[in-house]
Amino acid sequence: MRACLYVSHTAIHGQSQITAFNYLSPMDSAGISPNVILAIVAGYFALLLLLAWLTSRNSSTDDFFINRHKSPWYLVAFGMIGSSLSGVTFISIPGVVGAGGHNMAFSYMQVVLGYLLGYMAISLVLMPLYYRLNLVSIYGYLGKRFGPNAYRTGSAFFMLSRMIGSAFRMFLAVIVIQRLLCDPFGIPFYVTVIIAILLIWVYTQKGGIRTIIFTDTLQTLCMFAAIFLTIGAVLQELDLTLFTLPEAMRDAGFAKVFFFEGGWSDPNNFFKQFLSGALITIVMTGLDQDMMQKNLSCKNIGEAQKNMYFFSIILVAANLLVLTLGALLWMYLGHLQLQAPQHADQLYPMLAMEHLPAYIGIAFIIGLVASSYNSADGTLTALTTTICVDFLGFETKDEFQDEARKTQVRRIVHILIAILFTGVILIFQLINKGSIINELFRAAGYTYGPLLGLFAFGLLSQRKVKDAYVIPICVLSPIIAYLLDAYSEEWFNGLTFGFLILAVNGLITFLGLYAISSRQDLTTDTVIKQH
Repeated sequence: MRACLYVSHTAIHGQSQITAFNYLSPMDSAGISPNVILAIVAGYFALLLLLAWLTSRNSSTDDFFINRHKSPWYLVAFGMIGSSLSGVTFISIPGVVGAGGHNMAFSYMQVVLGYLLGYMAISLVLMPLYYRLNLVSIYGYLGKRFGPNAYRTGSAFFMLSRMIGSAFRMFLAVIVIQRLLCDPFGIPFYVTVIIAILLIWVYTQKGGIRTIIFTDTLQTLCMFAAIFLTIGAVLQELDLTLFTLPEAMRDAGFAKVFFFEGGWSDPNNFFKQFLSGALITIVMTGLDQDMMQKNLSCKNIGEAQKNMYFFSIILVAANLLVLTLGALLWMYLGHLQLQAPQHADQLYPMLAMEHLPAYIGIAFIIGLVASSYNSADGTLTALTTTICVDFLGFETKDEFQDEARKTQVRRIVHILIAILFTGVILIFQLINKGSIINELFRAAGYTYGPLLGLFAFGLLSQRKVKDAYVIPICVLSPIIAYLLDAYSEEWFNGLTFGFLILAVNGLITFLGLYAISSRQDLTTDTVIKQH
C-alpha cells in the first residue's frame, strides 16, 4: 500500500486548494511503524486531555465564551500563531518557495508585512470598539449599528465560511491520520473522522475558550518544535550553519523577498501582495469570531492590544522560519539529486517521511496534527458562541439568566456543532474530487466580503440603512464578485484580481448598503459615538 498527499497551494491564512489526496504509508515512512505512530499520537492527545481537565475545572458559561476576561495576553498571542498557521500552511508554504509562480522564493513575506498593517488596524480600531461595547460576539456591533438582520447576516456568513474552511483543513489532517495510522489497523475513514472530532469535543466541551488558550499554546509549541527540528536536521545534512545559511540561500536563488519589476500583472508584485495581506488580516482576524474571541478573553483592552502587538511580531518571525524551512528543503532535494515532486506541497511530507531521520517523521506528524487541531478546536467553540449569543439570545433573553439553563443549552449546541462538523468532513470525502472541493472552499472565502463591507460602512459612515434590505445586498455581493473574478481577464483586458477580489467584494457590499441608506441621524443606541 503506497500513497502520497498532493496539495496545490494558494496559502493565505490557511487558505488552500487541493488536487488529490493521498499520503506516504507507514511502511515507506523512514521505518516508523504504525504502532509507534499510534503510541505517539495517543500520548499527544492524552496530554491535551490532561491539560483540558486541569483548565476546565469549575468553569462556567462565561469561561466557555470569554474566560471572564482572565486569559494571560502572552498565552493568547502565542497560541494564536498556531491558529494562523494551519495544517495546510504548515505543509504548503515550504513547498512554494522553490516551485515558481505565486509566492515563489520569499515573496510571501510581502504578504506577511501586509499583515502588520492589518493588525495595527485591528488593535487601534476594531478591538477598542469591541471592548467598549462589552461584546461576547463581535457581530453584536452590527446589531447595534444597523439592526437584527445585519446582526444575524454577519453571524451567518461567518458560520458558513468557518464551517467549510475549518472542516476542509481538518479533512486534510484526518486523511494523513487515516493513511499513516488507521489504514494499517483496518479502521474505516468515517470512524477516524468521528474519533478526531470527538477528541476536540471532549477537550473543549467544558472549558471552551478557557481551555483552548492553553491547548493552543501546547499545539503551537509542537508545531514550532517540528519546524526547528527539521531545520536542524537539514542544516546538518547540508553541512551548513545558521551563519552560512543566508549566503547558501542566495546562491540557490531562494532568498529574494521584494518583487517590483513584474508590474501589477505579476502575482508576486509587492503592492498586490502587501495590500492583500492587510485586507486578509483585517477580515480573517479582526472580523472573525474565532480569532477575536481569544482576544476578548484578555483582562482589558490594554492587555488585548499587547497581545496583538506581540502576536504580530512573532507571526512575522514564524513565517520567516517556515520560508527558511522551505528553502532548506528545496536545497536538500537538490543535494539528494531527486526529482521535484509533482505538487509543491508534497515536498515537506516526502522528505520528512522518506529521506530524513525517523524522529523528523514523527515530529512532522505531531506538528501537522497539532497545527490542524489548533484551528479546528477554536472553530467549534466560536460557532457554539455565535449560535448561543447571536441566534439564541444568551445575552438578552430572561430564560438564559439562569446559569444551569445556559450550560445545558450551550452543551447541546456544542454537540450539534460537532456533529455538523463531522458531517461536513464526511461530505468532503464523498465528493472527493479536487475541482469540486476547490470551488467549494474558494466560494466560502467570498463570504468574508460582506463582513468587510458591513463593518466598513458602519465605521466610515453615519448613514442609517434599511435593515430589511441588508440580507439581499450581502447575498448578491459575493455572487457579483465571483462573476467579476471569473471573467475579469475577458472583461478587463487580462486583469486578474487575485486576493484583491476581497476588496472588490467588500466595496460592492459597501455601495449596496449606501444605496439602501439615508442621512437620518443615528441615535446613541446605534453607538455612533464609537467613532
